Amino acid sequence: MNEAGDRVIVVEGKTDKEKLLQVLAEPVAITCTYGTLSHARLDEFINLLHDKEVYLLVDADDSGAKLRKLFNCEFPQIHHLYTQKMYREVATTPPEYLAQILQKAHFSVRDDF
Repeated sequence: MNEAGDRVIVVEGKTDKEKLLQVLAEPVAITCTYGTLSHARLDEFINLLHDKEVYLLVDADDSGAKLRKLFNCEFPQIHHLYTQKMYREVATTPPEYLAQILQKAHFSVRDDF
């Protein structure tokens, strides 16, 4: 398993990040796209993430699908994590379900939520 500093979870927004921080039991870098990425912002992500193990957890909507396509092109080895469509957003996904998603990706999660 890689060190925590080698892994990064990419989410869309601040509330998604906050939700993951409630569930994770280990320090993990979490970065936000804040919606659709411009070319300049994408270049920033490429520089930031080029030597990291990247996990993508975005909303189950059109915006999330576009981000998945974009990141898949730039980071072919990216690990895609998915919430269920019935929850739509990462931020509204129950913590127990997020814990399952993260455990399957070998992240340590809390059990007290």
